[in-house]
Amino acid sequence: MDHSGHGMTTDLPPFTLGRGLEFSPDLFFLIGCLTALGLYGWGVARLRRRGDAWPVSRTVFFTVGVLTIALVMCTKLNDYGMVMFSVHMVQHMVISMLSPILLLLGAPITLALRALPVAGRGSTGPRELLLKLLHSRYMKVITHPGFTIPMFIASLYALYFTPLFDFLMGSKPGHIGMMVHFLMVGVVFFWPIMGVDPGPHRPGYVMRMLELFAGMPFHAFFGIALMMASEPMVQTYANPPASLGIDALTDQNAAGGIAWAFSEIPSVLVLIALVYQWYHSEQRQAVRMDRAADRDGDKELEAYNAYLASLRTGSR
Repeated sequence: MDHSGHGMTTDLPPFTLGRGLEFSPDLFFLIGCLTALGLYGWGVARLRRRGDAWPVSRTVFFTVGVLTIALVMCTKLNDYGMVMFSVHMVQHMVISMLSPILLLLGAPITLALRALPVAGRGSTGPRELLLKLLHSRYMKVITHPGFTIPMFIASLYALYFTPLFDFLMGSKPGHIGMMVHFLMVGVVFFWPIMGVDPGPHRPGYVMRMLELFAGMPFHAFFGIALMMASEPMVQTYANPPASLGIDALTDQNAAGGIAWAFSEIPSVLVLIALVYQWYHSEQRQAVRMDRAADRDGDKELEAYNAYLASLRTGSR
């Protein structure tokens, strides 16, 4: 028996974590994950051959980020996510809020700019195209909080509370497109906030924190709305297969609890990263000021002392 129109059988046994983690690859995401790891590895290897350093921590972050995508899209979590709202919500939260943060901490754009060769004079290569994209008006728009925050919110309310979700779940391309959308929305939302890679929108640390906390409460409200609902709100999950042995409303309440609880996790991760970056930025600034003082004999301090002396002289 078929479910949702693209080859998902409805005779899945009751969900357990062991069954959910069994290997069941989605070819699109499997190829995408392997390609991402291969390109990142090529970039790191190219830098190493050149004698340049690349932090191991960034490689670890990026690799774990790709593996989190594979975890929810290339296992039976993806199969169960077609018929269980709670499992789908785990997929959504991971791929839109955890994977993007880990990928961005890996600084893939910085790596690409350092690893890609510079094209010859008068020609355009991949590195030049990437720079052109980074400085384009399009990129300025999609990384601006006036776009990223509403899009982040709309990915919840406009998708799940309208017939759009059921339509996308009705075909394999629609489902893949929706999951890619979740990933990309997470990337453009967290990119300017994380501030690891270069980008057109680079606010200060306080503004980044405000942007972060502007979006997170809506995830909590969305989860509470699902938990308080007295009837199934998404048609796709209104009649789960009997083999699962679950109640649609109970499963929906669990999905709401997952969405509500998960909203706190990225906030903490990003906040830790921001505080760490802020601290090191202040440290670098202090080192630069010390070096400048050593070079010029601390002329700035001498000028300030001269200014104070002139004030004292003028007051006599």
